[in-house]
Amino acid sequence: MVPVNKDFVENMFSVKGKVALVTGATGALGCVLAKAYGYAGAKVFMTGRNDAKLKALEDEFKAEGIDCAYFVADPAKEEDVDALVKACVAQYGCIDILAVSHGYNKPQNVLEQSVADWQYIMDADCKSVYIVTKYVAHQMVAQYEADNTKRGKMVIVTSQRSKRGMAGYTGYCTSKGGADLMVSCLACDLSAKYHINVNSICPTVFRSDLTEWMFDPESAVYKNFLNREPIGRLGEPDDFVGYALFLSSDASNFITGSNCDCSGGYLVV
Repeated sequence: MVPVNKDFVENMFSVKGKVALVTGATGALGCVLAKAYGYAGAKVFMTGRNDAKLKALEDEFKAEGIDCAYFVADPAKEEDVDALVKACVAQYGCIDILAVSHGYNKPQNVLEQSVADWQYIMDADCKSVYIVTKYVAHQMVAQYEADNTKRGKMVIVTSQRSKRGMAGYTGYCTSKGGADLMVSCLACDLSAKYHINVNSICPTVFRSDLTEWMFDPESAVYKNFLNREPIGRLGEPDDFVGYALFLSSDASNFITGSNCDCSGGYLVV
């Protein structure tokens, strides 16, 4: 048996000095993840589609001592993602961590939803994951081939809706289910040969500008969710920070292809 190494244990959760590319950085979860990587000592390269919001985040983070930069890109457009990866490498020299936290939904009953609306959700939540991971994988493979001590980490934020259907969520559930299965395939393609770990985090409802209305403790929606939450509350963006850092660090080197539950026990009820 290989003995436990003291240096490894002391540093196993560290991402200090790593380069983390975060998509959806202007969203409620992406912003928290980007800041968490920065606080943990990583260099953070943020992307999203809103230049003004990204600039504001960059200014805020730099004021707190975080080494960061940003690039405006649409993750569903191949040419944008190609330019994004090149910009990150030009800025920091490599990509060690990819955190995919962008997403979109437009709930509609299948009888009312147009094919175009369904396709837009699929492009935003599934096709975009394929494009981003594909281009970042090429970069991580090149890094590994140049230095076989370089390990890549991909953390894809999906949803508990990848496992359970819901009225009006034909597009969203399908897209997140596809993304979770994609994680398994990416792990098969990339982990053994190139030491790239690929995992997803599957949250339940968490607080954001779009979901704030669900957090009224007197509302029927809130009470219904609590019936499915053994932990006794809904999620906050901070609840996912530990999982993301764990899956981005050496502590998770033997974990790949997993859809990791982070839902307060939502699936056990």
